[in-house]
Amino acid sequence: MISKQQLQPFHYLFDTEIIDGISNVAVLKTFKKHDIIIDIGQDLSFIPLLINGNIKVLREDSNGDELLLYVLEAGDTCAMSLTCCMAKSVSKIRALADVDVTVIMIPIANMKLWFNTNESWRNFILQSYQVRFDEMLETIDTLAFMKMDERLYKYLIDHVKLSASTTLEITHQEIAEDLHTSRVVISRLLKQLEKEHKIKLGRNKITVLEF
Repeated sequence: MISKQQLQPFHYLFDTEIIDGISNVAVLKTFKKHDIIIDIGQDLSFIPLLINGNIKVLREDSNGDELLLYVLEAGDTCAMSLTCCMAKSVSKIRALADVDVTVIMIPIANMKLWFNTNESWRNFILQSYQVRFDEMLETIDTLAFMKMDERLYKYLIDHVKLSASTTLEITHQEIAEDLHTSRVVISRLLKQLEKEHKIKLGRNKITVLEF
């Protein structure tokens, strides 16, 4: 059982009925950085509601290469997992802990029931769909219209906003995997950004100097 104190960050989103419902039926889980929370092909019995940390939502191609779709923050849920739950299909995405995270696991049956019976929950679900849809459109636009150096710089700025820190603890390989390119390309472009005084490189660290 989850205490109402742990649900304090969600009181502005949900009415008392949903807060009580989550407290009674949901399970609290913690995941370490790089842990898989939801995997491709997994049968889903819950939807995640993120209390703290960030979760990367990824797609995988036939070669096993991953593409970052969007990042979940505290208070978010994953629209892709909602869609799979509604359609009773297996997961088409991988949800990966970007840092240590705490997640509320809400059973599918309750998610569906509350959608039909509770306005605050229904509004939350519909808004989540809209926000994630907009983020995926932004990802498509980035892939279609931006050069790799522009995509890389935008990626760094987005992560600065997520972490609320101008210094990112991240490897060149991690960035390459998120942007679906090679580490060599990322390393070269990072050095170019450093020459332009936009970033400062360190060992597994990148400091963004202007954004």
